[in-house]
Amino acid sequence: MNEKELRSMSGYFLFLIGLVLLFGGVIYVVTTGSPIAGIIISVTGFIILIGLTVINPNEAVVTTFFGDYMGTMKQSGLRWVNPLFRRKKMSLRARNLNGQKLKVNDKLGNPIEIAAVVVWRVGDTAKASFEVDDYIKYVEIQSEAAVRHLAGIYAYDTMEAEELEIHEVTLRDGSGKINEMLEAELTERLSRAGVDVLESRISHLAYAPEIAGAMLQRQQASAVVAARRQIVNGAVGMVDMALAMLSDKGIVNLDEERKAAMVCNLLVVLCGEKSVTPVLNAGTLYP
Repeated sequence: MNEKELRSMSGYFLFLIGLVLLFGGVIYVVTTGSPIAGIIISVTGFIILIGLTVINPNEAVVTTFFGDYMGTMKQSGLRWVNPLFRRKKMSLRARNLNGQKLKVNDKLGNPIEIAAVVVWRVGDTAKASFEVDDYIKYVEIQSEAAVRHLAGIYAYDTMEAEELEIHEVTLRDGSGKINEMLEAELTERLSRAGVDVLESRISHLAYAPEIAGAMLQRQQASAVVAARRQIVNGAVGMVDMALAMLSDKGIVNLDEERKAAMVCNLLVVLCGEKSVTPVLNAGTLYP
């Protein structure tokens, strides 16, 4: 079922006519003493007034007639339709869904806490009214299901992949792509209810309290290892450059033993955590 527009009449003129007929019938009964004609006139005015509906901006009115969907009115102001139509107002304004924190397992089986914020609004009033029982509750349940599904197919943080230099999307680092995938999945899930997803973002992401301390230690250890690896790579490059420059410019000729000693000293200086104290050798390496 798709939404269709219902054309309605402006209700301002009919509002005046209804008031005139309603009170005119009462006055007619009082002045002439003929109740039947006066009642007919008043009832006609009352029926006209029943057909009036006030529609605010960004609001729609879904109408049915004995179970048949007649259409949706979206023109703001005072409107008039068939008084026998059943009318249901529906807001078209953007709404926020601040999802609660969910405790789920990520791709690696680690328990995490995750929550999302969804900005949505009704795009098809017919689907929202007749395809689902309660479209607001439907949005809440499907949003929670989408967040749970997304958390289950991605890892919170893949440290092993970082060590192997494998670029894999994770919940912690791939926030932009994760938000796009969450929005796409929500759009697909909520289209049945005629709901348009304007924006969706992960609002909370953390390890579960029972493993948060252990994971923090693991992250710190990984950071230390990564920093050490970078320092060693830089030191080896500098030593190689120094030996190459000494050899190319012919400043000094070093045999293998002296090269080994020089490499050892340079690596100690470059990789050490504390500043080193230089020791001057006034003699020779050989006895």
